[in-house]
Amino acid sequence: MRKSLSWTLTAGLIAGVSLIGGPASATPGGSGVTSVVISQTTANGMDYIVRRITLPPGQSTGWHYHQHTVFGVVQNGTLSHFDSSCEPDGVYRKGGTITEPGGRRYVHIGRNLGKKPVVLDVAYLVPHGAPLSTDAPAPGCDVQ
Repeated sequence: MRKSLSWTLTAGLIAGVSLIGGPASATPGGSGVTSVVISQTTANGMDYIVRRITLPPGQSTGWHYHQHTVFGVVQNGTLSHFDSSCEPDGVYRKGGTITEPGGRRYVHIGRNLGKKPVVLDVAYLVPHGAPLSTDAPAPGCDVQ
């Protein structure tokens, strides 16, 4: 995961998608994690989805990967991110942007090691009906 996407581009993508969809809800796979779809629309065979994901203190997203690149903005708290080698590969604070590349080789977990909820707005652009993430087995370390 890299901070290669600028705040302006991420905010513009999230704001633009938010204007063209209606609300719905969903829950990602991690324990205690909640998610609300802020907006969702389909155009030209692609789903444009923005979700607000909340991780309570001490919780994680669970190990997973995305088929396609995902873009996010931290709205609250601090997200600690670990790659499949179980090493930290980023700490993202309020206002920070996140880019997660797609593909099985980018298995990762996001954790809230702080004392207040982490809130992320995450934008997905995927083929219509494709999963937003895929659960992955823990890579054999103590990071959960």
